[in-house]
Amino acid sequence: MDAVYIDEEKKCVKLFNFKYRESFNNNKTQSLNDSFISTKFLNLCLSEDKKEFDKYSEKLKCKLKKLNDIFLTPKDVWDVTFYQVSNEANEVKTINSELDHLSSLYKINIKPLALPTISQFMSIRPKDINASMILSKDALMCYSEDSKATAKSYVLRVRCDEIIRITSNDEQLRLDKNIEDISVLANSILEYGVLFDNVRGFVKNSKYNPNISDTIKNNPTKFFMYNNGITIVAKSISATNLPGNRMMRLDINGFQIVNGGQTLRTIHEFNKENADNINNYLCNAEVLLRVFMPDIDSNDIHKIAEYTNSQNSIKSSGLKSLSTEQIDIERYLDEHDIAYIRKSGDTGSDEGKKYKFIIKMETFGQILKAVSGYPEKSTNSMKDIFEKDYNNLFINNFDIKMAPKLITYYYDVIKAYKESGFSGNQIKYFYILYIKYRGVKDSYSHLINKLESCISEYEIEDISTVRKMGLSKFKEFVNNQFKI
Repeated sequence: MDAVYIDEEKKCVKLFNFKYRESFNNNKTQSLNDSFISTKFLNLCLSEDKKEFDKYSEKLKCKLKKLNDIFLTPKDVWDVTFYQVSNEANEVKTINSELDHLSSLYKINIKPLALPTISQFMSIRPKDINASMILSKDALMCYSEDSKATAKSYVLRVRCDEIIRITSNDEQLRLDKNIEDISVLANSILEYGVLFDNVRGFVKNSKYNPNISDTIKNNPTKFFMYNNGITIVAKSISATNLPGNRMMRLDINGFQIVNGGQTLRTIHEFNKENADNINNYLCNAEVLLRVFMPDIDSNDIHKIAEYTNSQNSIKSSGLKSLSTEQIDIERYLDEHDIAYIRKSGDTGSDEGKKYKFIIKMETFGQILKAVSGYPEKSTNSMKDIFEKDYNNLFINNFDIKMAPKLITYYYDVIKAYKESGFSGNQIKYFYILYIKYRGVKDSYSHLINKLESCISEYEIEDISTVRKMGLSKFKEFVNNQFKI
């Protein structure tokens, strides 16, 4: 046994056995045969003779005595869990007979943990955000996919001051359903974690933001009709009838705002402008709030985010920004001090961190398109990159370990062009990356000089350099010159 954790307040014991494998095998599954040493420890804890503990260090002896009391003379119900942890690719599907016997005999839970679960612990996803509301029944409509479904979703009419409260970064405030003096919300700060699954960053100079603020200020009672509303997805929704049968309490757990992020941020910005706005305007304005509880295993959450936003003008790249692979890339690059901007308006997962490079998701897609063999199409086929070619570029043929190196190459090329005396642009950068990725080992300055010669030598009338470099024939000419 490698670690023991005892929580006397919660009455739980956690036992850990760790195994580190030097070599990685993608098809390797955990084996619990190594747990034999752990069973020795458990048997020691069950010893009737406490003198056996004396030969161990004082700290371990104290733990053994406590575990001995828990196992042999328990005075309460204890939850004991044994974790078998390793860095293998797959978790074991069955538990061996010895541990199974211990599990049933001594009421010990057995939990294997391997890389699939460990990777979830490292997720950049925020912890679950919960909120509670009390609403009049005439401001609430219940919806379910069929009459037999137990999962309910709701369409609500909610005051804007309540929107501020339930999206506040103050957890107690989010759960306080009976605030008598709403002026305490004047200093409320938005919990940005609620927008993790939203496809948009905040567009500060959007032409719609002043319209939202103006409507709240000048026509607060019209805001419900003029605004498209906010869409929430939640892990669970609980509705409880209150005495008198006129009001309901709604508890929303693990929620994300997948549509209406611009509305939400503008409401919070308007609230910050003046401490009186919460009482004078926001409490008189209402907004449409859709609260869905989709099936987590069905990928409905991302579909709701995609379909509720695709009715508006959102680029295909924006709709892909919530995909698992894009979040994984952001997390991996952050470990290499590179900020990966999945959504417009973002500045990196850690605003206080100094990054070596900042790269937009769209630009990285163009880099992948270029090095995959199509530099001529890297600047004029953004839609294809995030639709038709997406799986090949970001999933099937993608090696995440190459991502930091490619981004470093990209910035090296930009620097080299600035030092070369030639005028650089995106398609030139992508061509140099393409040439380098094809195994041409010359220095950047030599590659740039030779590419510029290709541009000059490839003659075609009445066409700009960028359009010339976007021709398949020009790429063939480059290939011949560089012997690719």
